[in-house]
Amino acid sequence: MCQTSKTKAILSLLQGCNSLKRLKKIHAHVITNGLQPDPAISNKLLNFCAVSVSGSLAYAQLLFYHHLQNPQPQDWNSLIRGFSNSPSPLHAIFYYNLMLSSGSDFSPDTFTFSFVLKACEKLKARKKCEEVHGAVVRYGYEKDVVVCTNLMRSYAGDGLIESAEKVFDNMPERDLMSWNSMISCYSQKGLHHMALKTYKLMRNENVGLDGFTIVGLLSSCAHLGALNTGVQMHRIASEKGLVGNVYVGNALIDMYAKCGNLDSALCVFERMRKKDVFTWNSMIVGYGVHGHGEEAISFFGRMLVEGVQPNSITFLGLLCGCSHQGLVDKGVEYFNVMSSKFSVKPGIKHYGCLVDLFGRAGMLEKALQVIGTSRAQEDPVLWRTLLGSCKIHKNVEIGEIAMRNQIQLGSANAGDYVLLALIYSTEKNADGVVKMRKLIKTEGVKTTSGWSWIEIGDQVHKFVVDDKSHPDANEIYQKLRKIVHRAALHGYVQEDSLMTVSELTSTDTDCLGTSGSCHSEKLAIAFGLARTPEGTPLRIVKNLRVCRDCHSLTKFVSQAFDREIIVRDRVRFHHFKGGLCSCKDYW
Repeated sequence: MCQTSKTKAILSLLQGCNSLKRLKKIHAHVITNGLQPDPAISNKLLNFCAVSVSGSLAYAQLLFYHHLQNPQPQDWNSLIRGFSNSPSPLHAIFYYNLMLSSGSDFSPDTFTFSFVLKACEKLKARKKCEEVHGAVVRYGYEKDVVVCTNLMRSYAGDGLIESAEKVFDNMPERDLMSWNSMISCYSQKGLHHMALKTYKLMRNENVGLDGFTIVGLLSSCAHLGALNTGVQMHRIASEKGLVGNVYVGNALIDMYAKCGNLDSALCVFERMRKKDVFTWNSMIVGYGVHGHGEEAISFFGRMLVEGVQPNSITFLGLLCGCSHQGLVDKGVEYFNVMSSKFSVKPGIKHYGCLVDLFGRAGMLEKALQVIGTSRAQEDPVLWRTLLGSCKIHKNVEIGEIAMRNQIQLGSANAGDYVLLALIYSTEKNADGVVKMRKLIKTEGVKTTSGWSWIEIGDQVHKFVVDDKSHPDANEIYQKLRKIVHRAALHGYVQEDSLMTVSELTSTDTDCLGTSGSCHSEKLAIAFGLARTPEGTPLRIVKNLRVCRDCHSLTKFVSQAFDREIIVRDRVRFHHFKGGLCSCKDYW
């Protein structure tokens, strides 16, 4: 057989190779036939070892160092690519550096830059990313769409959103992947407004959408509570035949559930032919945070019948649902069986749910016992959860224990001090309030500003406490005064307190303070009533818990204006309708 025929035969064998054991046999055949110097064969061997799921990066390195006399660009790229996808991305940067310093005439190409930038992204190697960016410009790849897209993602992965934006804005041409990457960058960094704004720019440039675009945008819609935009995405997904895609379906369920529309989430769920654990979890968690514990339990039963193995997220949804509906026995049962029957180890969040379960039910001693016997008793979240329950049940003694532990852990924040101050205030303990005021001033702690979002049309509006920045601020405040007056005619009485948080802290705090403040959700409600037709539901997203006065006002507003008002706060959903709330004042 001639040399050319032997080469073709070996390449054919490599083409069909599907295991490292078989590759080693082919490699031995290559060596015994003197075909090792053939660049086509050596590159094929190296590429299989470096890139294939059946390969071996250690064997690839052996080939590279001992069997390649003159590595070609594709050989370097194979190693850089393999390590960029591996748990050891630092090696990708090492081989990139080695390639540049090898003294060969080879220059990095589109593939080299793309692979090394992926490694920079995984490592959050900011300086190296900037260095590679310089090389991209130096070698004339600053207009390469693929390279710029990877450069953008690498910057964003390290939190350098402005640098990513500059790369994106300077791209002479942007393909669908570029737009998707920018939307994904914004979404992953919590800049959901910017993700939706980018979509509008994308739409203006007549760029089409695919499943990745829709999933990224639905994630932002879910966080913002932007139901109208989410419904638009659903319509586009249906037109493109993408609703059957399990990732799109899961994103739709998550969006509808987080926007307060469980009926639509259920509709998407029932129509999905293929479901995975994330599909089931989205429904169980959705029902849980809406306070529908029994429905979450029902879905869990269906999930088991379908043979789907639950995971830690499944049990978080169950425990959350049980907590918000007061199903203490069921919650304890699920906490116990998650490890004994399903081999799911409880994490801090599960212990937090258990503390919350007992705490909300008024079983504060039991909640304290859970923290004491858990392996997470030094986690501040557990003590903060207990402190919140003490506020609900006006328990000063255990509230002081929780606060004392927070201080000992060095994790006490302004919200903790304010919670205990409110407990003291409720119990008419003026000395306790003064004590908290002094501690706040001594420690110099600052409170977290509250904000609320409301979607009107396809635009999301944000409000903060006593907000005057909105262009229609005068109209909003006039409307709010009328709303409060009308709610008062239906029985609303402003809740008073022994102290105000403006006295207690040096910064404004939404929903931890005086009812005299114009809290962000009050402004959002006023704007929503002024800008939407009668009978239209209002959907509001809030970053903190709803305070008692705002909760009371919203109940009476729902009755006075015959509106359903859905509020998603930091803990759960509140569905206000006809003067009642779905939480039954149990939050």
